[in-house]
Amino acid sequence: MEIKVKKIDAFTREIEVNVAWEECRNDFQLTAKKFGKKVRIPGFRPGKIPTKVLMNKFLPNIEAEFIEEGVNKYYRQALEEEKLVPVNKAEVKDVHFHFEEHFTFKAAFEIEPEVVLPKMKKNCLKVQKTEYISDDIDTDNVIEEMRRSRAEVKTVEDGAEEDHFLIVDLQKLDQSGVPIIGEKLEKRFLQIGVDPFSGDNKSRLLGLKPGDTTRVELPDDKENGVSKYELSVINVEKQVLPEINEEFIKTVEPDATDESSFREIIKSKVDDSYARRTNESFERQLADSMIEYVSPEFAPAMVDSYLDHIIEEAKTQEKEQDLDEDKIRESYRPVAERNMKWYLVRRAIINSQNNIAVSKDDVEKEIEKLLERSPDHAKEIKKYYKKPSNRQRIEDDLLEKKVLDYLTEFAKIKDVKVHTKLLREEAAKERE
Repeated sequence: MEIKVKKIDAFTREIEVNVAWEECRNDFQLTAKKFGKKVRIPGFRPGKIPTKVLMNKFLPNIEAEFIEEGVNKYYRQALEEEKLVPVNKAEVKDVHFHFEEHFTFKAAFEIEPEVVLPKMKKNCLKVQKTEYISDDIDTDNVIEEMRRSRAEVKTVEDGAEEDHFLIVDLQKLDQSGVPIIGEKLEKRFLQIGVDPFSGDNKSRLLGLKPGDTTRVELPDDKENGVSKYELSVINVEKQVLPEINEEFIKTVEPDATDESSFREIIKSKVDDSYARRTNESFERQLADSMIEYVSPEFAPAMVDSYLDHIIEEAKTQEKEQDLDEDKIRESYRPVAERNMKWYLVRRAIINSQNNIAVSKDDVEKEIEKLLERSPDHAKEIKKYYKKPSNRQRIEDDLLEKKVLDYLTEFAKIKDVKVHTKLLREEAAKERE
């Protein structure tokens, strides 16, 4: 078998395969034999049709079947010999075969391109590292969320107030106010003052009791605007938050000795959370800066495959299977392209640096750390990481960290301090 490989671009290859008749004769005869078992000719038992008779009557059909089988077989063989790994289905063209003649075809496909890294220089990567400075309000907000998560729910009899919760039925109305059949939302849970039940809708809900009705206007994507609904109140509820006392503190933070130490523990957790945010943002910028520095090309099929995976995951999560796949592809394409670029760059870095590797011991040590942090879930953790695919995730994470540590050596880091008060102000503006 003669194989010629043509490089179209960084990720596209075309192979031309030429198989002499002497090499493919046996395969053709096997195809003819299998074909003979499928057809019926009067006077002959199935599978016992003489080859000459079979060839005279069905030669074009046998040739067509052999071409299909032959392309698959010789294409795979050619890939193995040339050590090529396609990332998409090949486009086959220029197929030529007739009985007792050579068999030729061409196949074009995409591969993962080899990324050539430029010479790394000091300060060639520009990255910002943000340090967040928290305050008492951050601590208060976390404690308040703890209280809300442990709140007691009580029914309200004397009329709904702001922040109260309503259990309601919502009947959609047409423009004239007539209920639309089949457009009723039953036993929905809402909070007064929280969008879309703020503004005018909020004023309509204040003071309502079980059995009361009112009309509200809610956003409607299908109508590209708002739709009117008749709201029927089933029940009114409020949260009664627990007091911050010794019992509450011991429940949520057993290590705390009093309210002062409790707040210190919470503040420490807040700062840890912002530290993780700092690190995640820094690592993201570092990777993006390296992507920009290298500017790798990628095979379009790799991105398409990534998007196919996202769509399949969305289908498994959504009960309604009626997804706008084109919209999903459009929305996630920038993410997919960025991730493909980083995958190629990261792989090139790992291949170029002998010291960037993860051993079995490294994985075991990481699992031990997880066990130390969550001793109460040791059994579940051990069971989870017995699965090779889950251990692979740890290995990938450790490799990622080593790659990023390596890139840090070439980063010019701009340190920035941000008070969390500014973050809260920005979030408030977005809600307005």
